[in-house]
Amino acid sequence: MIDKSSLLQGISRYVEKNIVNGTFLIHRSLIRQLEQESKQGLVTGDIALEEINQLKNLSERFLFAVELVGRDSDNTEQELRNYCLERGCTLLTADELQRKISEMLGINTMFLEPLPEPLSIERYFDENTMSVHLKEDALPKAKKGRPGNWEFSVIGEKPIAGAEIKQIVSEILNSIRWTKGSFIEIERKGSTIVQLSNYRIVITRPPLSDGWEITVTRPVARKRLEEYSLNPELVSRLEQRAEGILIAGSPGMGKTTFAQALAEYYMKMGKIVKTIESPRDMHLPPDITQYSKNYAEIGELHDILLLSRPDYTVYDEMRNDEDFRLYIDLRLAGIGMIGVVHATTAIDAIHRFLSRVDLGTIPGILDTVLFINKGTVEKVYSLEMTVKVPEGLREADLARPVVQIKDFLNDKVEYEIYVFGEQTMIVPVGKLSINTVENRITRAISGVIPNAAVKKENGEYVVEIPREGIASFNRKINSKLRRLEKKHGVKIRVKLQDKD
Repeated sequence: MIDKSSLLQGISRYVEKNIVNGTFLIHRSLIRQLEQESKQGLVTGDIALEEINQLKNLSERFLFAVELVGRDSDNTEQELRNYCLERGCTLLTADELQRKISEMLGINTMFLEPLPEPLSIERYFDENTMSVHLKEDALPKAKKGRPGNWEFSVIGEKPIAGAEIKQIVSEILNSIRWTKGSFIEIERKGSTIVQLSNYRIVITRPPLSDGWEITVTRPVARKRLEEYSLNPELVSRLEQRAEGILIAGSPGMGKTTFAQALAEYYMKMGKIVKTIESPRDMHLPPDITQYSKNYAEIGELHDILLLSRPDYTVYDEMRNDEDFRLYIDLRLAGIGMIGVVHATTAIDAIHRFLSRVDLGTIPGILDTVLFINKGTVEKVYSLEMTVKVPEGLREADLARPVVQIKDFLNDKVEYEIYVFGEQTMIVPVGKLSINTVENRITRAISGVIPNAAVKKENGEYVVEIPREGIASFNRKINSKLRRLEKKHGVKIRVKLQDKD
């Protein structure tokens, strides 16, 4: 009698090697279970059904019987054990728990030990390979190099067939039980994410994708924080003051590698460090506990981290509102947070928090932003709150709370964040010149009223319109001026030119 684990283990390979022989019994409840899983889009159901077909093909070649037995039931495992108890047949399994329970019940059990075979996927990797990309009916490709300095290469001479990809998927799923630190992280309709030792594997199939596809990534760089040659002032800040850290950068630029190095650095300082990952693909010492967001219920990680009170929590790959809310809640509760986000610039990363939190709490949530490019720390921002007249405004009664974003290394303010009307503005400081604003206002009005003049008086821009041009001043021009006001945070007043 075979169970699902023996199918996923690849029972046909044991038959071909003459390790297992005899008459193979397949229970109807198992067929029903696999059919339901296949309809739900679970790849394990598909692989197990493929293995049954392979076993039937081998039966014709090696002349053994494959029989369908039993009756449909919702409790497949129990039905298999009851059938073996009643008939005295041997249960084939690769599941350690199934073996223990079956032996306890007095059932004859044959445990399928893993075959000493290398994974097919490993032949695509060399010491410089970052990731391998296999797509049905396409040439195998790989990224080779280091974060921020890699190239996309073809690594096969002919397209890979769908049957071969399915065989590789089967090997991957078979290896999970026997490889330390391996598990199925996510299994959804059409996609499966697996952590297999150091490999992070994403499997997609129809109808989600237009064919079977496997993407395998492997860390090729594991650096210590000391290897980044950071400015001593930045190292001092990370050690003493930084508790709301944001690590930003484009995909493949080394954000997670830096976060990993920072987590180990804090651990060596005697700090309690934990991680939240989705999926878990950081490679850290056992002293650092890694939590999977995919296996946690809503609020569960929040409660665990508040009760266990780590000094720092690394939140890898923050993507949606739920991720940002959890980061914000834990930071406001006093836990040091290190968030990792995709962003093309450092200011873009900060912008992702603006719609999710009040302006006044941002410096308490984020105090240090590090932008990673090509594996190095390219930019460091610090955030501070002050009350002042925002850059570009002149009147004293326009003073308001302003978040200043400074280049940490030279203490120069590069951006200001403040509320103007009902809109939160992020204004670059030092890039907004008077002449630029005047030119834009002039261009907005001179095409319709050529003799109009623009000048600056008492902190505001004054547009003087000649009396003969007042008839041409319409709602469209007024709307343009109001948009310029809002965009640049300035005041624009329109008046008639004085008579000569």
